[in-house]
Amino acid sequence: MEPRVGVGVFVIRGGKFLMGHRNGSHGSGTWSIPGGHMEFGESFEQTAKREVMEETGMTIKNVRFGAVTNDFFESDNKHYVTVWVISEWDKNEPQLTEPDKFVDQEWIDIDNLPEPLFQPWDALLKSEFIDEIKQQIKTSAT
Repeated sequence: MEPRVGVGVFVIRGGKFLMGHRNGSHGSGTWSIPGGHMEFGESFEQTAKREVMEETGMTIKNVRFGAVTNDFFESDNKHYVTVWVISEWDKNEPQLTEPDKFVDQEWIDIDNLPEPLFQPWDALLKSEFIDEIKQQIKTSAT
């Protein structure tokens, strides 16, 4: 089995970012940002825009690189390279458009993360990228 590429999308608005309470088999019961599998031929930006629209009904802008983590899910026998991107909210309020994937969505403060977090967050929070991500979220409030 080969690793897959997952794209996680920070959608920032007013100093907070959107997180969802995951449902379904992979990471069920944990919290994470919108995202999903990169499709053949897509850019990170295209994947981010598509996944956010599919999962929340929102559009985003200013999509840029945030981080990369190497995530092995031993219990699920899955391996992902997760590309974390940062974006700004553009329009439409978040909706639960895929209730089989998310059962709740909230705008979250980076210093007050819900628990439990989806496993890739472990690597992200230990990475050299997290301080820059936090700064971009916090400065968006101004």
